[in-house]
Amino acid sequence: MVRISTLVGLGLVAAVSAHPGHDVKAEAAERAAALKGIRARGVNHCATQLNARGLEANNIARREQTLQKLRKARGLDGPLLKARDLSPLNETHHSDLAVDPTTDPSELFASGGSCVLAEDVTQGPYYVSGELIRDDLTEGQQGIDLYLDIQLIDSNTCEPLPDVYLDFWHSNATGVYSGVIAEGNGDSSDLSNLDSTFGRGLQRTDSLGVTAFHTLFPGHYIGRTPHIHVLSHPGGTKVNEENNTITGLYSTTSSYVGQLYFDQDLISAVRAVEPYDSNTVELTLNADDWILRQELDDDVDPIVEYVLLGESVEDGIFAWVSVVADSSVSKDVTPAAFLTEDGGVANENAWPGGGPGGLPSGFPTGVPPS
Repeated sequence: MVRISTLVGLGLVAAVSAHPGHDVKAEAAERAAALKGIRARGVNHCATQLNARGLEANNIARREQTLQKLRKARGLDGPLLKARDLSPLNETHHSDLAVDPTTDPSELFASGGSCVLAEDVTQGPYYVSGELIRDDLTEGQQGIDLYLDIQLIDSNTCEPLPDVYLDFWHSNATGVYSGVIAEGNGDSSDLSNLDSTFGRGLQRTDSLGVTAFHTLFPGHYIGRTPHIHVLSHPGGTKVNEENNTITGLYSTTSSYVGQLYFDQDLISAVRAVEPYDSNTVELTLNADDWILRQELDDDVDPIVEYVLLGESVEDGIFAWVSVVADSSVSKDVTPAAFLTEDGGVANENAWPGGGPGGLPSGFPTGVPPS
């Protein structure tokens, strides 16, 4: 029986090299090929159907209510700052929309970007199987609060996907992932990071395909712009209620994988704040990120819409995005590690980043049972 516990996270350490065994250009090529196989790209073609069913109106009302609740809890008022336009690879893409408390919510909270989940051989990288079902991924880490509203849409039917578990993982403020040991991922001699779980978790979508997370804005590492990994599990996934995770630790399946991104101005504003400013790794711009470039076309724009909760990023960020997945797909996933009753265990059949390849010697490993 697997028992999952939340353990002390690894301290903030700047990444010093790219993920070993992980070729960013190769992953970009894989995603480009996989995206061509998705019959319905993005959610633009679903707009009429979503509007007819009142789902867009529901999204606008929900996002407005959530924002007001977050602002009230933090004692914030005054003008809102909305960002991003339709030029996601430009260095600057703040919206020209003049936003204040009287702005029509339909202008402010309309759906914008959409992330398409597609086959991804590397699963990320750094996917860990067995993480907690929870909506708060912060675990006392330092960083800027980020609240994400996500709606999952079926690429075949344009209908929301209810009762689907979404797996999220991302690096901390200085580009370090929890749950894995690898050169270029913080202090690779500190094996305790296998047991850490910050920036990771799962949530189930509701009857309208919606779920939400509270996390921290991710940092960056060599070769990548800040991003968040998303993995959808097939409908009907069972829950291990005793352990607060889903079943199938060693037999995880997915309806594909994707990544969420942020506009460049927001990244720059965050990077000027502690502890993000302690990361000495050169920042890769959105325009230079190979994987992001493969995601973008007329219907696919995985850069989230957002507003600042207050007058600066330090007050927190509320963001929203549509995620599109093919509900008919179920593929095996090769995690980089497993979170077990005895803590984290690296998968000896995978590179530290995930996927086939095998581990170098010296890593704590475990072999999934047959």
